[in-house]
Amino acid sequence: MTHTARLLAFLFLLTTVENVIAQADTPAHRQNTHQADSLFKAGEQKMSSGDFVDALGLAEKSLSIYQKLNQLDGAGKSLNQIALAYYYQGNYAKALQFFDKSKFVYQIANNKKGMSSALNNMGAVYYYLGNKLKALELYKQAIAIQKKIGDRKIIASTTQNIGGIYVSIKDFSNGMAYYQKAYTLQKVINDSVSLAQTLNGIGEIYIKQQKYPDAYNYLNQSLIIANKLGNKLRQTEVLYSLGELFNHQNKSDRALSYYTHGLVIGKEINNLQYISNLKIALGDLLNKMGKRSQGIENCKEGLNIAEKLGALTLKREACECLYKSYKALGNNSSALHFYEKSIVHKDSSQLQEIASQAQNMEFQKQQLVDSVSHARKEQVIQQQHKEEVRKKEQQRNMIIVSLGFIVVVALGLWNRLNYVRRSREALQKEKDRSEELLLNILPKEIADELKEKGSVDAQNFSSVAILFSDFKSFTQTAETMSPQQLVEEINACFKAFDLITEKYKIEKIKTIGDAYMAAGNLPHSDQQSTRNTVLAAMDMQAFIADRKEENDVIGKPAFEMRIGIHSGPVVAGVVGVKKFQYDVWGDTVNTASRVESNGQPGKVNVSESIFNLLKDDDSFTFDYRGVINAKGKGDIKMYFVEKKAVELDHQPDNMPRVGTYWPTQSISQ
Repeated sequence: MTHTARLLAFLFLLTTVENVIAQADTPAHRQNTHQADSLFKAGEQKMSSGDFVDALGLAEKSLSIYQKLNQLDGAGKSLNQIALAYYYQGNYAKALQFFDKSKFVYQIANNKKGMSSALNNMGAVYYYLGNKLKALELYKQAIAIQKKIGDRKIIASTTQNIGGIYVSIKDFSNGMAYYQKAYTLQKVINDSVSLAQTLNGIGEIYIKQQKYPDAYNYLNQSLIIANKLGNKLRQTEVLYSLGELFNHQNKSDRALSYYTHGLVIGKEINNLQYISNLKIALGDLLNKMGKRSQGIENCKEGLNIAEKLGALTLKREACECLYKSYKALGNNSSALHFYEKSIVHKDSSQLQEIASQAQNMEFQKQQLVDSVSHARKEQVIQQQHKEEVRKKEQQRNMIIVSLGFIVVVALGLWNRLNYVRRSREALQKEKDRSEELLLNILPKEIADELKEKGSVDAQNFSSVAILFSDFKSFTQTAETMSPQQLVEEINACFKAFDLITEKYKIEKIKTIGDAYMAAGNLPHSDQQSTRNTVLAAMDMQAFIADRKEENDVIGKPAFEMRIGIHSGPVVAGVVGVKKFQYDVWGDTVNTASRVESNGQPGKVNVSESIFNLLKDDDSFTFDYRGVINAKGKGDIKMYFVEKKAVELDHQPDNMPRVGTYWPTQSISQ
């Protein structure tokens, strides 16, 4: 933990202690604590029954009370429950956000168990997003904490997840070893739910090894436990694996029965992950059975769900299914389309690459051992022929001298060539570094012109959207923070703004103190630039709002921000010869600054010129503010702009996939 984080933790805990001392014995405090605990337990029950929407609402209510009571452990477990609700509904981005918040709060509270649980859960999410290296890194961090505190349930969960990583790169030996460790722990602590999942994972390994009787034995044990518990998530999981087992044995009717039964239960609990998985499996099976149209329909439905989830492996499998179906029908254009999409979605497993590198290292090591052995044999042969060689001493000496000369020349040439190669590589690295630094300062077109001519010609642009932002009451807020805290907070905000401008392909111009300036539609024209500039401003305000919410949880000062946008003609170019920068000038810049200063925190304020450009865009709603008198600019018509509300279909719950292609990952409650 950094010095700043430790200071924040100390201040937060100091406030907590003072409040707890003042309130701990009051009836109101005890009543509020009981209310928060009751809400949390009710949320747990909703989670167990698969009612994730209600579970989310209850967790948010319990979090609000725990925050008011300054109870860190309570806030940490509520944040974890919120993340779980999002995870089971397939919203991985939100799940990661709240797991990370939970980890941070547990870290302040020095709750090792909570931290390890959050790390394990974040690893599972990264696994399903296709980033297995990041998942493995988080699992190892979780294991390191768990070994110190001895929480066997979470150790078993993380151990199982690491086994799934090995199975995904087809290292079945290590995968089985980790599954067996998890199985032993789960038996000892009587964790039946997780035990069913591990048995299912072991069965999957046996399917891949074509040990079908063993696979059926373990899968059947898993199904018995899932049925006894009435756990529909586990039932869906095992029914899919049983379908895979009989599909691999070309027993299509039995495979179809298991897939169909699993799909029925998956729909009952609205589990998008398994619905997509089973739809793709059914489509592939129906295609093999000659029922092409049904197969295509199922694979398309599975692909649509996979695209909503952002699951790379499922998208690839669905595209492969559609490719085979259309190819069998002779529809070559559609087959080619889905073949290309399957290539795009192909999971480039970083762990597989690492495993290959490790194998190559072992091969090179064996080559070295063989070379040494061969050299020793040669030495023995030379000794055996010593007498014969002595007779030809003069000839040998001449040969040795000649060979020595050749070796010396060869070594000299090799060293010279190696020196030239290293020098070229060093020069190329420096060139690439300079190029990267230049592109970080200037737009590519401007940088290219500067390198070619040594200077940059100024350009006139007829319509450029200028964005200004600054923090409300910056001086007063800054006075409550140390210099290091202030710089870290501004840096966190501006780093996020840089990523947002890059996302919407608008140009960052500069920062001045707490002000941030960007522009759309330069240095090259783009019809979407004005729209993208407004969307970027909305994302910036959303980030600042989320940042304030996070800081409020830990009692840390936070900023509120004004943003203003105006469009019009500008002149752009590069000035100076030292520390040069790309800048813009003109009345449009001054007007944009006034629009910003007359805005309101949390809102995006735009001028009439922006309104006229975007008023027909269905994505936005405008709130006319009237004519505002801006200092030095006179009366300006201004508007607040917001995104138009869009009704989204409810996204049902989503659990990790198990099966032939994607080993299951375990989430800690």
